[in-house]
Amino acid sequence: MAELQDSERLRVHHDLRVQVFEPGAPVCQRGQSAEHWVGVLSGLVKVSSVSLSGKTITYTGVAPGGWFGEGTLLKRDVWKYDVIALRKSRIGLLPAETFFWLLDRSLAFNHTIVNQLNERLGQFIGQLQIDRLAGSDERVAHTLAAMFHPVLYPGVGQLLRVTQEELGYLCGLSRQRVNQALQRLSSLGLLRLRYGGIEVPDAARLRAFESSHVEVHEAARGVQRVTQHEAG
Repeated sequence: MAELQDSERLRVHHDLRVQVFEPGAPVCQRGQSAEHWVGVLSGLVKVSSVSLSGKTITYTGVAPGGWFGEGTLLKRDVWKYDVIALRKSRIGLLPAETFFWLLDRSLAFNHTIVNQLNERLGQFIGQLQIDRLAGSDERVAHTLAAMFHPVLYPGVGQLLRVTQEELGYLCGLSRQRVNQALQRLSSLGLLRLRYGGIEVPDAARLRAFESSHVEVHEAARGVQRVTQHEAG
């Protein structure tokens, strides 16, 4: 909200409520009326729902600097998903009344919301493709890359504070499988494993990762080595 006018910023500062949620606590619950625009000031949350068969379906994670719920507020609807804190998180709750007040008077805020909706839609479409077609390595790569989105999560930078267990919750994979994927992605230079987090110097490269292309390249290198050895 960096482009708000001083009077608008003062209104937001006055109306914004900050609440701390412990790990596992619900930030928003499916079926409840949406009364706030919600921002992750620190921590990490996941957006998910439970199917009729009882299976948990995770749609995305929301990293520091990310805001969500604008689509639900615009429709004056109830939450269609659950939002759960994965770690201790400071959450900003901007009342719906203030949200619509900003929409009525701030062109910059309108641009922010439109950009947010467009970027979020693209992210969800990409995630659907990954869930249906990709292997575990791609799921980890694309889930991580999504958390380094500069528009949706401007507070992340190049280092995301996340554990392998938390990443497993977001990917729908075991901690062991996440570890294997991270080791492979690290060996390819797509990320760096840091204490308490993961550093991604180039999110676009990570987002473009496809293990099939890597496997073809590695196989070609293997054939080349064998050929050179036989020739020698």
